[in-house]
Amino acid sequence: MKAFTYQRAGSATQAAAAALKPGAKIIAGGTNLLDLMKLQVETPSDLVDINRLPLDRIEETPDGGLRIGALVRNSDLAADARVRQRYGVLSRALSAGASAQLRNKATTGGNLLQRTRCYYFYDITKPCNKRNPGSGCAALAGFNRIHAILGTSELCIATHPSDMAVAMRALDATVETVNPQGETKYVPIAELHRLPGRTPEIETSLTTGEIITAVTLPPPPPGVQLYRKVRDRASYAFALVSVAAIIDSTHGRIRSARLAFGGLAPKPWRVAQAEQRLTDATANAATFEAAANAVLEGARGFGGNDFKIPLTRRTLHGALAEITKT
Repeated sequence: MKAFTYQRAGSATQAAAAALKPGAKIIAGGTNLLDLMKLQVETPSDLVDINRLPLDRIEETPDGGLRIGALVRNSDLAADARVRQRYGVLSRALSAGASAQLRNKATTGGNLLQRTRCYYFYDITKPCNKRNPGSGCAALAGFNRIHAILGTSELCIATHPSDMAVAMRALDATVETVNPQGETKYVPIAELHRLPGRTPEIETSLTTGEIITAVTLPPPPPGVQLYRKVRDRASYAFALVSVAAIIDSTHGRIRSARLAFGGLAPKPWRVAQAEQRLTDATANAATFEAAANAVLEGARGFGGNDFKIPLTRRTLHGALAEITKT
């Protein structure tokens, strides 16, 4: 690691102001940042510790939702009785992520902002436009088995690694932030993460100094919730394909549907057309296939990850069959 200064923030606004300094980084659980510092992918000049801020509570909202502080640990959020009973898809997604030890440290805010697990991003001897803009993307012609098939650009094909964010995307969560002036902003989770386009180094819509303070979940939608994750091993592995599904159905008829995917794109992926093809439709293989076609429209493999296209199709079919009991 390279030398850095360290300070503890006394408030969220103070932390945001400290994060304005070039080279400054916020640290909470550190489960991603510390790894990147050891590899010199991240070389912050200043670390701003926010662990002592009162952002570790899960609170009821007046409309029947939940407000989750940015410092709520992943294990605590997954185990919370209200989350398990009303937002089962979120509890299951969290439990599918990383290892128990990491879940005990990882935070809600940090989980949303974790960096990609692209091999070439982690290796400072290889070109990576996300790490070093303009250097190239080694994954395009390299080992790209875990990489994206949707939402990519010619500059970057990395995926977003979060399981939690996929479930929150299906739940239409809102991300609460504060800036150095103490102003609060509310960002729909659909607008938090950015596609790479021409600027893969810009991963979120947050401005310099803006930090996450909470995530709000609206009242739970009707229907059965499911999170299915396909990965190389049963523990401590990132998704090849994952799906968060919330389906309201009865007697083989689907009334409403929400689908969000992980492992496929640089951000949690949700396709309105796929949900529309399930809504007011009979729960059968033909309907599931129509939804899969909508999800995969424009999908492109890069050799090593071509298998993700049929795998996504099979994963969605299996999830929908399970959730509708057909």
